[in-house]
Amino acid sequence: MDDKQFCFIICYNNTVLLEECLLYLRQLTIPEGYTTDLVTILEANSMTEGYQAGMEASNAKYKIYLHQDVFILNRNFLFDTLQLFLANPSLGMLGMVGTKKLPKSAIMWESKQRVGALRSCTLNTVDDFFDIPIQTASSQPEPVMAVDGLLLMTQYDVSWRQDIFHGWDFYDVSQSFEFRRAGYQVAVPYQKTPWVLHDCGFLNLSRYQEARDIFAKEYQGEY
Repeated sequence: MDDKQFCFIICYNNTVLLEECLLYLRQLTIPEGYTTDLVTILEANSMTEGYQAGMEASNAKYKIYLHQDVFILNRNFLFDTLQLFLANPSLGMLGMVGTKKLPKSAIMWESKQRVGALRSCTLNTVDDFFDIPIQTASSQPEPVMAVDGLLLMTQYDVSWRQDIFHGWDFYDVSQSFEFRRAGYQVAVPYQKTPWVLHDCGFLNLSRYQEARDIFAKEYQGEY
């Protein structure tokens, strides 16, 4: 594994959004002595399948899994996240938004213990800092039970549960639990201003309940 490389892994079905995402990636400052790589997966059958393929295609220690409609605003993103990983060997995965406790419904966004920051854009653009603010910048990011999949960054490889998740929902909460099962910490960094913008538009939730039921069965008793 190349411990001096970052790899961006993106599943996409819209070339316009992908190109805009890549435009932001090209503006990032790369830490001295490090390189970057890119793996794109067109028309994956599921997020777990696409991300598993991307993970296996890259030898980079640091992998950034992000949606095609996520744009990284913090030009020092790679430096800032690298410092967190180097200072915390037990830190397996970072997300921009997470929850300290998953509610019984397993739906992260119903939690009143959300942590993180996000600039989102649907009909208008807003900055959210959620329920529990992270007070100061620190080498110790805020531990959480699960993080949202708009952007996930890892320093270890843990297999994605493509055996049970065949769509686009709950892959992120599942992966958070898989990292915790493997003995790693999942956390959210301090962000004075949001590090990313999610131009998410309107969500397709047609199979959301099916995925929620699969998650609840697999991780029963763990939340």
